[in-house]
Amino acid sequence: MFDKILVAIDTSASAKDVFDKALFLAKASNASLMLLHVLSGEEQGTVNIPILPRQDYYPYPVMSKKTLEFNQQQWEVLEKQGLELLQSCTDEATLAGVSTEFIQSPGNPGQTISNLASTWGADLIVVGRQGLSGLSELALGSVSNYVLHNAPCSVLTVQHVLERNTESAEDESSRVSASD
Repeated sequence: MFDKILVAIDTSASAKDVFDKALFLAKASNASLMLLHVLSGEEQGTVNIPILPRQDYYPYPVMSKKTLEFNQQQWEVLEKQGLELLQSCTDEATLAGVSTEFIQSPGNPGQTISNLASTWGADLIVVGRQGLSGLSELALGSVSNYVLHNAPCSVLTVQHVLERNTESAEDESSRVSASD
């Protein structure tokens, strides 16, 4: 079925679900996994400023030293979180008997995923989808949409499902029952 599965994970709430589905497929088809985390200021939950790894990436030398230091610190935090996530997932997959390697790379997420799939020879890309639409998708872009249209192989998108607040639903149903 599949021999090489590229798994694009980030630090969002849906990353575990994306990884779990990819691991299930890898075990079922005896495939190897390549885990990828793309370092990008676009990642959900990151500071909404350009985060670049070194001062020479900034086109304008007028940025304050404090801003540059802050950006450098944020970049280092992103790198550390990404590597910890990748190592944790790699350990889990290896324990499950799946050959796994990982890479963390800075860049545009959609392009980086598609390019790695091509150079690594992936049969399948597993990527999460946050469910943005309308102006949000237009303003922020859609990594999964880019990958779907530019990938050299099949793509499985894993929809992030928001958990419903079950407590408020139970409270509401008990109030309705009590008033009858």
